[in-house]
Amino acid sequence: MIRRAEAGDLAAVNGLLEQVLAVHHEGRPDLFRAVGKKYTDAELLAIFADSRTPVFVYDDETEGVLGYAFCIEQAQCSGSLMPLRTLYVDDLCVDEKARGRHIGRALFEHVKAYAREGGFYNITLHVWECNPGARAFYERLGMEPQYASMELICRRED
Repeated sequence: MIRRAEAGDLAAVNGLLEQVLAVHHEGRPDLFRAVGKKYTDAELLAIFADSRTPVFVYDDETEGVLGYAFCIEQAQCSGSLMPLRTLYVDDLCVDEKARGRHIGRALFEHVKAYAREGGFYNITLHVWECNPGARAFYERLGMEPQYASMELICRRED
């Protein structure tokens, strides 16, 4: 079952956020700490409660929360950009013990339905280059690159 996140999901979501951090730290230890929290519990509860930042969880009746999709409603209307509403997927994670069961696809399909029903023009997200599996996953779901974010590291901490 996919539903909106609620306060009782806090521990499960925190556990999944730890898994995401581990993947990012492994790929880019120069940017991501080995331990830490993306959000405090209070910030998570505020995100869960805000209608402009829907968080959907995949809740298995026997195993509990096995995945989530953090979304943010965005609008652009400036200069040369066309005025449109975007649903930005800030984070999508499936518990490592449940991968391969199409939970990620189910979450993304739910996000797509939410975006279509809500009248959004598009869905966007960012994928770290150090996570080629995630990029391939999103491409299989029909996503295409919109633009590239480039970097030149000028100083390395050793």
